[in-house]
Amino acid sequence: MKFNYLTRIRIISICIFIFGLVLIGKLYTLQIVNGDVYTQKADRQYVSAGGSLFSRGSIYFQNKDGTIVSAATLKSGFIVAVNPEILKDPEEAYKKANEILPLDHDIFIAKATKKNDPYEEVAKHVDETLGQQIADLKIPGLNAYKERWRFYPGGTTAAATVGILGYKGDEYAGRYGLESQYENILKRTDSTDINFFAQIFSNIKTTSGTRAQSEGDIVTTIEPTVESALEAVLASTSEKWSSDYAGGIIMNPTTGEIYAMAGYPTFNANDFSNEKNVSIFSNPLVENVYEMGSIIKPLTISAGIDSGVITASSTLVDHGFIMSNGKKISDFDSKDRGTVTMQDVLSQSLNVGVAHVVSLLGNKLFSQYMLNFGLNEKTGIDLPNEGKDLVKNLNNNIDIDHFTASFGQGIALTPISTVRALSAIANGGVLVDPHVVKRVSYKAGFSTDTPVVQGARVIKRETAEEVTRMMIWSVDHVLQDGKMKIANFSVAAKTGTAQIANPAGGGYYEDRFLHSFVGFFPAYNPKFFIFLYMVYPKGAQYGSETLTGPFMDLTKFLINYYEVAPDR
Repeated sequence: MKFNYLTRIRIISICIFIFGLVLIGKLYTLQIVNGDVYTQKADRQYVSAGGSLFSRGSIYFQNKDGTIVSAATLKSGFIVAVNPEILKDPEEAYKKANEILPLDHDIFIAKATKKNDPYEEVAKHVDETLGQQIADLKIPGLNAYKERWRFYPGGTTAAATVGILGYKGDEYAGRYGLESQYENILKRTDSTDINFFAQIFSNIKTTSGTRAQSEGDIVTTIEPTVESALEAVLASTSEKWSSDYAGGIIMNPTTGEIYAMAGYPTFNANDFSNEKNVSIFSNPLVENVYEMGSIIKPLTISAGIDSGVITASSTLVDHGFIMSNGKKISDFDSKDRGTVTMQDVLSQSLNVGVAHVVSLLGNKLFSQYMLNFGLNEKTGIDLPNEGKDLVKNLNNNIDIDHFTASFGQGIALTPISTVRALSAIANGGVLVDPHVVKRVSYKAGFSTDTPVVQGARVIKRETAEEVTRMMIWSVDHVLQDGKMKIANFSVAAKTGTAQIANPAGGGYYEDRFLHSFVGFFPAYNPKFFIFLYMVYPKGAQYGSETLTGPFMDLTKFLINYYEVAPDR
């Protein structure tokens, strides 16, 4: 008897404990996961008839210390509207409202006197304090309705990366950048009709409950101070040289985390309706392709060293030009240099020298190396509309097409693909996955981090280290005659200049160039990879003239900001 009595108590206690756990879990779901749903329900009395408060997940930047700051959030305020069918004295209503909130008289009166019209908005995005003061006037027919809207605290900061919202038909959703890429996570369902007790005691998963499991916020890898520094450099450099466009990426070449990604000109995400050309909302660093010029030469040199057909000290006779398939390939100055080493080829950026490497490799092996660097495939970056490299010249057996590809002409690459390929030299020979999202924090209380995946090995570590050494030597001794050397830091870099293709007449413009610059540091254990480019700068022919200074400014900024320890 005693045994049965104790057994029943234990069973009842277990049932109560399980019920308590279920109740706590349900309450957590209601208060934490769906808390904003009930906040909206409480505020519905302030919302215009038939409407609901706009809701959406947040996007965050991440400071170097791991703290987060808002990149895209919600801002609360009021809509001020009139009901002409009820408003008896529009002039008096205008006078009182205008004392609180400056309004255009003619527009107000025109809307307030419309016949057979129960609702006309006279002001949107009104500050909460001012909106409440309008409501407190309690003038029949003059109303203040609560609203929320998307707000970007940084304005222009990383605008193309973060993106914006817009209408497509009747749907208001993310249209560019992360707002579009992560629409399914950032969007919120209108779930204000959830029954509280039904949610607690029902085991049935409602549509809104299932949806809440995938709703969350986005934490990016973008470091706002670094982003601002990059944007400032791009703006000043582009304006100085009157370029059509300037862009840049700062990435960790080992993890693929992008600290900054920017282009100039840009737009203000809080005030984009007046932009005349919608192309400004796209992200050329991900979507567009360019012939990159001589920054591709380190890839060619890497292929030659990795395959064993050359070393840094290998020599060739460079007369300043060669003929191939009846066409002339020249160095930038067509100068007869006589015998040069491969170090000279890289440091002096000699087209004839890298064409010679291709002739030793053979077209097939050269193409295989270039494709192994990820050219001709998308990087998979977590941003929309990634472009695809145009490298069909690597798939034929025409010598001149391979020779020109060796110095970055005749093939067109996206900037992000270029960064990934060259990062393989920086990180010891492997491809990385570039990404701008650090983690997704879900409303349900858990988060998922973007995994750092080591990709395929494309060159041997020894090869990467040797080409890195060659690039360091170029900075220390050749780049602007060695004046850019930083005494206590090893910096590896390469400049680039490419002719811009003429889409109208074929061939290339004689006076239009794309300038580029890549570099990484501390070179043998790099934390930062910098890529810069400008489209059609005026007043200078070579990338070394226009982008060396901006690159070094960013390098010194990053060394100081992150307190990078000297490595030599």
